[in-house]
Amino acid sequence: MADIAELERALSGLADRIATLRDKPEPGAALRELEAAEELLRSALGELVRGRRRKDGGNQREQKLLRQVFRALPVPVIIMDTGGTVRRINNETTRLLGSPAGYLIGRAFPLLIDVASRAAFRSHLTAVLRSEESAAFQTRLAHQGRTHTVRLVLSRLRMPGEPQEMIAAVALPTEVQLLEAPDPGGAPDESVIMAAARRHELLSRLTRLLLDEESLREPVALIRAARLLAAETADWVVADVIRDGVLHRATVIGPSDQPITRLQRAMETMPPAAAPIVGQVLATQSGIVHEMLSDDSLLGGDVLQAMRAGSLLSVPIRTDDEVRGVLTLVRLRDRPPFGLADLGLLEEIGLHLGLAMRAQRSFQRRAHAADTLQTGVLPRTLPDIPGFETAAIYHPGSGLRAIGGEFYDVFPVKNGWGFMIGSAAGRGEEAAAVTAMVRNGLRVLSVYESDPGEALRKVNDALVAQNTGLFVMAAAGFVRGRKVRLASAGHHPAALLQPDGGVRFSDGGGVPLGFEEGSVPATEELTLAAGETLVLYSDGLVGSQSAAGENYGEDRLTEVLARCVGQPPAGVVKAIEEDHRAFCGAHVVDEITVLTLRRSR
Repeated sequence: MADIAELERALSGLADRIATLRDKPEPGAALRELEAAEELLRSALGELVRGRRRKDGGNQREQKLLRQVFRALPVPVIIMDTGGTVRRINNETTRLLGSPAGYLIGRAFPLLIDVASRAAFRSHLTAVLRSEESAAFQTRLAHQGRTHTVRLVLSRLRMPGEPQEMIAAVALPTEVQLLEAPDPGGAPDESVIMAAARRHELLSRLTRLLLDEESLREPVALIRAARLLAAETADWVVADVIRDGVLHRATVIGPSDQPITRLQRAMETMPPAAAPIVGQVLATQSGIVHEMLSDDSLLGGDVLQAMRAGSLLSVPIRTDDEVRGVLTLVRLRDRPPFGLADLGLLEEIGLHLGLAMRAQRSFQRRAHAADTLQTGVLPRTLPDIPGFETAAIYHPGSGLRAIGGEFYDVFPVKNGWGFMIGSAAGRGEEAAAVTAMVRNGLRVLSVYESDPGEALRKVNDALVAQNTGLFVMAAAGFVRGRKVRLASAGHHPAALLQPDGGVRFSDGGGVPLGFEEGSVPATEELTLAAGETLVLYSDGLVGSQSAAGENYGEDRLTEVLARCVGQPPAGVVKAIEEDHRAFCGAHVVDEITVLTLRRSR
């Protein structure tokens, strides 16, 4: 349709031409036809203008009505862009979250999602953006100290005046509460208080169970948790876990007052993929509760019917960023059904279990690294060096510092004996692998090299070529007769305890191994008199701290050594060990290594 302004201009030109015809003598029938056409066009133009005005006014009224409806909707609705930024919210959302609309506009909606559910929200948002279908899942909204369990429905939509697609999030409440004025004089519901206390006690017991050292050291955490839940809050507990990308049935616990039945054994052998409820929890990454069971096939086959199940609850076993399995609880028909409070508790328990399983895996990796370190790097016994006595200690640390990369060794070299001590700047398997590389490399090179500095230089270049990203502080010495050729690659200086009680230190220094190619260790030569003791120690000893935050340091080591005059190497390392234990107490300490050589004659 032509533009109204253009039509008005054309009609004005037509009117001018008609006026010119009127001035001419005997315009005739043509003039009458033109005048009729002008009248008809003016009537049509007037109707068009009035229609346009009615249409514009109607659109505005419709938009105002829609905005009013949006604001007055009795359920929370959030409009966000495809990046998850809040653009509009209605009054019910404001009431639910306890913040004015202006505070939330422009903020990221995922920040309102409970931390454990954010990964699931992002997954559902991506699925909605890729398809035309909506997504619905259960989650928790947390804001201003409030937490609400809701059924969140995500849908794509286009809005007038918006250049891009938007997402509508509707938060459907999972329970209805009547708004009644509280009775200030009424007594609290004792049953509600007792139920909350029981849930709190169950969570506390589970936490203590999962933090037990045996639960971390052995794969028993899940079994213990399932037994506790079966005894306290469910009749049947089924746990399915993901191993190497495949879902496996880990445990099935039946009623505690019944022996193991044929049904329990059958469930243990059933593939978890046959249980629709398990697949649904994995797909939505959120918990599901069935207060009244209407589908007996949720666990596969007719097992729920055989159990005489009345209600069912299933939650993911997860961490913040990964689902590790599914935990399913069943109550029989003669017991109160699971409710939303139970769902919230079990979702928290699922998160605790996921974190415990991750900690267990990390603990076992570190324990394996410790075994590798101790069996593959540390010598089981020290060899006899003619004219010398030797002794050493190695203690793994505690807590996060339990497994590092400290090591020591004593071994034969060309025309004498060699020793070394070192510490990799790292933890776990990588540190154990690097220390094994350094220790074995130096042993091999010592067969061909007569100087420990040259052997360390070649080990350094090999370590740099491996590009491990770790460096090693190390000291190595070759003993020939009374002389000790000592080389240092960034290690602490060795201490020399003299027969008169004096303590002096070697030069130390040098660049740690693996730091840069071509680094040359610092070397020096010591001549040991009879009765003198060479003490090499790790950074874990002098760098450890007391509960008050004080460093052990070389000054304290000097005092301990001065009290060890005349003692054999075994007595020296024992004195250092006892003093270090007294200094640190129960404080978390790093691993420590001490190696001593005393010239006996």
